[in-house]
Amino acid sequence: MTFTRHRRHLWAAVCSLHLWLIILSMPITSWASGQPTESPTAVVRATLTEVFRILEDPKLKDPAKLMPRRRLLEQVIGERFDYAEMSKRALAANWTPLTHDQRAEFVELFKAFLSDRYAGKIESYSGQRTEYLSERLEGSYAEVRTRLVSSKVELPMDYRLINKAGRWYAYDIIADGISLVKNYRSQFDKIIRSDSYDELVKRLRNRTLAEEKQETR
Repeated sequence: MTFTRHRRHLWAAVCSLHLWLIILSMPITSWASGQPTESPTAVVRATLTEVFRILEDPKLKDPAKLMPRRRLLEQVIGERFDYAEMSKRALAANWTPLTHDQRAEFVELFKAFLSDRYAGKIESYSGQRTEYLSERLEGSYAEVRTRLVSSKVELPMDYRLINKAGRWYAYDIIADGISLVKNYRSQFDKIIRSDSYDELVKRLRNRTLAEEKQETR
């Protein structure tokens, strides 16, 4: 495997892991003021620390614990990740004409698709080191820049979060310059243009959405 192919493979797998990592731990908030009491960087740091602890816990490495651990992660993720925000951004202009029921259906389908697509990949990760580089705030939005360091490669990872009612929620990850939301937006738009929105829903429901071989930066 060439270095380029290795890097592309690493990006896909690492991005899958970090899609889960960023959303597992949220800050304690002040509901009176609606303002977070922790910075986005503190949230990301606490999240990565806790998730790696879970992945490295010897009591949870038993193959018999695989599915219970995965279900636990999915339960926590479902409470902390803003799937509605991610779905809206991934569909872009195609979100606007949808009815309330259609939007609700799409969010659930996309959530289930992502769970199936990425859950298994986090099992191979342990021992990586995260370097925290910078934080940028713009109103209710934040971006935390980090770098994931392993023995083979250093991978830039940027986390985009949104503040709602005093809590930070993740809605996108930029891995090595490639946005997860933008990647799916491109795929969704292509399917809708060539076929229809109903076809996209069908593919998500059947978990048959093909991954693009080449992502656009």
